[in-house]
Amino acid sequence: MGKAIRFSLDMSPEFSQKLDELAAETHGSKSEVLRRAVALLDVAVKAKKEGKKFGVAEKDQTLTTEIVGI
Repeated sequence: MGKAIRFSLDMSPEFSQKLDELAAETHGSKSEVLRRAVALLDVAVKAKKEGKKFGVAEKDQTLTTEIVGI
């Protein structure tokens, strides 16, 4: 990774609280949560372009929740 770039973001208190919760659950920082979220969105967008579905699957790989609107 190259030199870090600072980024300022305005957010609601609820969004900030959710970031705090996710950071605590994943033992990371708010920045790491946002990096992972962007990486996940990147995967979803690429899958959609390839005509694939994106979602949550059971252990047997049955898609139980399809994520749409991406």
